[in-house]
Amino acid sequence: MSDYSSIASVLTESLGLRVAPVAVCMTDKPPQGVSGPSQQAAAGCVFWEWGAKDAIVTSPADHQNCVVGMYTHHMPLATPSQQENLNDCLKVFGDLGYVRPEDIPAIPVLKDEAKYVVYAPLASTPISPSVVLLFANSRQSLAITEAVQQVDPSVPPALGRPACAVIPQAINTGKPAMSLGCCGARAYLDVLTDDFALWALPGAKIAQYAERIKVLAGANNILTKFHELRRTDVEAGKSPSVKESLARLQNADK
Repeated sequence: MSDYSSIASVLTESLGLRVAPVAVCMTDKPPQGVSGPSQQAAAGCVFWEWGAKDAIVTSPADHQNCVVGMYTHHMPLATPSQQENLNDCLKVFGDLGYVRPEDIPAIPVLKDEAKYVVYAPLASTPISPSVVLLFANSRQSLAITEAVQQVDPSVPPALGRPACAVIPQAINTGKPAMSLGCCGARAYLDVLTDDFALWALPGAKIAQYAERIKVLAGANNILTKFHELRRTDVEAGKSPSVKESLARLQNADK
């Protein structure tokens, strides 16, 4: 196995990361000496934060409060209530215009069923990671995307140097592009602080983008309240269904 401790140190020190790199490991059996979570998680993404501090191993049962995460991780929805929760989620998402039926095929799903998922600090991961998660701001992401482009030569998922290349990228492809800026643009532009990136949207479709942004920004505001209420309930020891959380949301808005 690679020297993940040294790799984690290089990543943390080079980028100035505030959160340790997290190893996410798909495995058919739990590694020895690694315990499961000591409390319920409101959503599977919570395990990312926990895994930055200590190794934990999860089974599908540990993800039961987040049927969307179970879906993307190809975990079996073993009970009628889990399938009902997923259907309720999709209905709400559809009603809000957040995830339309035609959007669903584009959502990535693991090809193989996730039997166990280990989350651990990369420096002390008990098994080789399937993915490493980095919590990075836009300036840190600039170095990451430039490195990605050199390791895997192609147009990266987010553009780095030079920042001005985002304009020809959007014009030439007719598709939106995101730039994380470059050290030059960050030196010249007061607005391009570490928490900012830059999007270029093709002008021919700007009305369409604006219409969807309006719908999705509104949906995000509503769903943020929904998830905050679920987190509060789960951390209080409850395990609410989607319908119960929706009822809480409706009552909170009155």
